[in-house]
Amino acid sequence: MQVPAINIAREMGLKTLVTDYNPDAVGLALADIPIVMSTKDVEGTVRVARQYRHSLRGVLTVGTDASLTVAAVSGALGLPGIHYEAAENATHKVKMRRALREGGVAVPDFKGVWTIEEAKEAANEIGYPVVLKPVDNMGARGVSRATGPGTLEPAFRYAKSCSTTGEVIVEKMMTGPELSIDALVWDGDIICIGIADRIIGLPPYFVELGHTLPTREPDSVLREVEAVMLKAVRALGITTGAAKGDIKLTPDGPMVGEVAARLSGGWMSSHTFPLATGYSMIRGAIEIALGVKPEIPRFQNRVAMERAIISTPGVVTKIDGIRDARSLPGVAEVILNCRIGDVVNPPRSNMEKQGHVIVAGASYDECEAILRRAFEMIVIETKSERTLTPQIVAAQARQKFGRICRACRVCDGVYCAGMMPGMGGIGTGKTFMNNLEALEQYRIRERVIHDVSTPRLVADFFGVELAFPVMAAPVTGTVTNMGGAITEEEYARAVVNGSVKAGTIAWLGDGATPEKYRIGLEAASLVRGHAVPIFKPRSQEEIRTRIRAAEAAGCVAVGVDIDGAAFLTMRRRGQAVSPKSVDELRELAYQSERPFILKGVMTPYDAELAVRAGAAALVVSNHGGRVMDQMPGTADVLPEIVSAVKGAIRIGVDGGIRTGEDVLKMLALGAEFCLIGRPVAIAAVGAGEEGVRLFWETLCEELERALILTGTRSVAEVKPDVLISVSS
Repeated sequence: MQVPAINIAREMGLKTLVTDYNPDAVGLALADIPIVMSTKDVEGTVRVARQYRHSLRGVLTVGTDASLTVAAVSGALGLPGIHYEAAENATHKVKMRRALREGGVAVPDFKGVWTIEEAKEAANEIGYPVVLKPVDNMGARGVSRATGPGTLEPAFRYAKSCSTTGEVIVEKMMTGPELSIDALVWDGDIICIGIADRIIGLPPYFVELGHTLPTREPDSVLREVEAVMLKAVRALGITTGAAKGDIKLTPDGPMVGEVAARLSGGWMSSHTFPLATGYSMIRGAIEIALGVKPEIPRFQNRVAMERAIISTPGVVTKIDGIRDARSLPGVAEVILNCRIGDVVNPPRSNMEKQGHVIVAGASYDECEAILRRAFEMIVIETKSERTLTPQIVAAQARQKFGRICRACRVCDGVYCAGMMPGMGGIGTGKTFMNNLEALEQYRIRERVIHDVSTPRLVADFFGVELAFPVMAAPVTGTVTNMGGAITEEEYARAVVNGSVKAGTIAWLGDGATPEKYRIGLEAASLVRGHAVPIFKPRSQEEIRTRIRAAEAAGCVAVGVDIDGAAFLTMRRRGQAVSPKSVDELRELAYQSERPFILKGVMTPYDAELAVRAGAAALVVSNHGGRVMDQMPGTADVLPEIVSAVKGAIRIGVDGGIRTGEDVLKMLALGAEFCLIGRPVAIAAVGAGEEGVRLFWETLCEELERALILTGTRSVAEVKPDVLISVSS
């Protein structure tokens, strides 16, 4: 983070003295005077600085919290800079909150704690959800949220492990978009020079996935944000130097997340800001450190974006496409933080990402297009540190689920019958069980004298090439139905990413909580929209709002699960749903820019109405046995629906599909594609996206073997005669 500042200082004709505890640090190699000394060693750095007091003209840090050390050096040598007390206010989060509150700046309720008992008391007093942070760290290290007593203790342990003093701050979680703002401060005059949209994700953590500069927020909002920033800088006592603020646009107005006594990191002050404006705020900060008033020119009007590279967890085995991505017009830099052989884990802080892509262009759309092309080129492949097996995944899922789900060897609905909320079927659970029993009525004819050795599994789904014609069914309610074994965000990411890595896509659920659909769309946006959101039959306007959001995320298709018209969990949450007429469905289908899908068709009559409504596809489904007891299995009704509408609409099916052989049966009965729900959910809980990918890879192998053993050249050529009905 300091390298750009070192280089800019040298361009200005200055010599640099650089300190770092690591003798191999890249910044030391660039320094005129390299000193092996920790930037957190305040006394040691002051001692070194005094040795060069006759030649030192300024001191600063960029992007990293050495603010206390910088303030101590400037104070000891009488150099321009921030006073030590102001730097301390901006470094210690409890002191920061107190100073801001005393200065009349809007901040969330907070309390400093040392023990888990104090944290519990603070959380109960403040009210969940809360965020726990170490009081003295940066880069989102140790920061996570707790949504209730069950998640408080791990959040506290994580925060405490990253705190050098052991003190933790508990504060009310703020909701809303987040902005990053940089300011230069000269003789008490505060100039807000850069405001960016921050993209924060990977809950329960707060990892910055990228930023966009300039912000897309309107001028009216920016005036409020700047007013809050000016007030915060003054409240902390920063009169000379630089300041960086994170501001949340909460429903109650702009509120300060944090203010640091330095310029921003995350490649904003060093890369995206000069790319967007043509001005180096680092140069301005150096000028202030030298006691020179910065001359800020008129900015050019361009857009710059930074996005994080995040790979699948495991051992890095291949890195490719970096040079090609760097050569793309508009790509300013590709920064790689990993090497082959490194072990990478899901990021919990801003320091654990695998790299960054930085682009610039004339518009937001141009930059986003450049980013898409760059990420299509970049390949970081990993393998698991240990051999993951379906048995290990199931065991891990069983442990996380507790009594909610046993992750049975065959997911048949017997143990969980009637467990709603939960993973089971409604009532006696018979509809759930009927799905499996319906498939059991068919046996597969083996044919082994042929020349089919490499059958074609690839299928097209509205322009997206699938490695096999099976996708993840929409599932939501990880707290309600899975007992909190995984968060909604973690589940969405695991299923979406694991499916894409295996060559297929995930369908995303709506859920009884009104805004829950946005979680799935956020995960979809990170994989270029390779997902299909399915919405509950709410009001027309609510569905249209969701469809527009899905289109903005680039989703492949959209749809409604029409059998949710009397769904139990929706009623319990007071969410209005109802059946839809043909005219209402036609209106939604024609207004959508994406193919429109109806999920929950169980009769030829409804299938014909789906065609009349203009749907591009239907899914034969009884909602996994979760909407009504005593319904037939989907394999029981699929043939008559195929007979009624085949060729007029694409036909999919879900319900009871567990193996590649089950997929073959459904294809033979006339389905073009299949969806699988509970087994994918178990895989996601058991091992995240790697568990999902393993499930799909196993199923793909089973399907390929079934095609070979039936002499079938491709999934498109599966014929009904590969099956024998054994029903009486």
